[in-house]
Amino acid sequence: MADFEIDLGELELFEHELEEFQKRYPAETKKLMQRSGNEARKIVLQVAKNKVKKKTGNYFRSIKRGKVWVEKVRREYKVRVYTAAPHGHLIEYGHRIVGHKPEKPELGFKPGYHVFDTAGKEIEREWTRIITEEYDRIMDEY
Repeated sequence: MADFEIDLGELELFEHELEEFQKRYPAETKKLMQRSGNEARKIVLQVAKNKVKKKTGNYFRSIKRGKVWVEKVRREYKVRVYTAAPHGHLIEYGHRIVGHKPEKPELGFKPGYHVFDTAGKEIEREWTRIITEEYDRIMDEY
């Protein structure tokens, strides 16, 4: 069994800098979260275009970045990426394939593509890089 030690000193310092930045410049923090949300949207859109090959209406056009808000309990800034398409949940989670009237026979099940789950994992891996780049961009301006 190998022993190893992880030094989190630099990560904790960066986290402290972000907290100070958030307190001093709330408007800039909102812009930072908006830009990082845009990057997250690009990742979701890329995953969707790779997974969903069939034309599905306005699904790709409906993937949007939401507004930035502050969570009340932990005072964290948050942003989300979602689909506004009325059939987005069917593409995400799958759906039954049903025939026409009068009998409406069930013809099978179309499995979902799980676009947002896959993209969420990708965003988690890229999130520190995205935030660091946006933070550096803002600090270069000041």
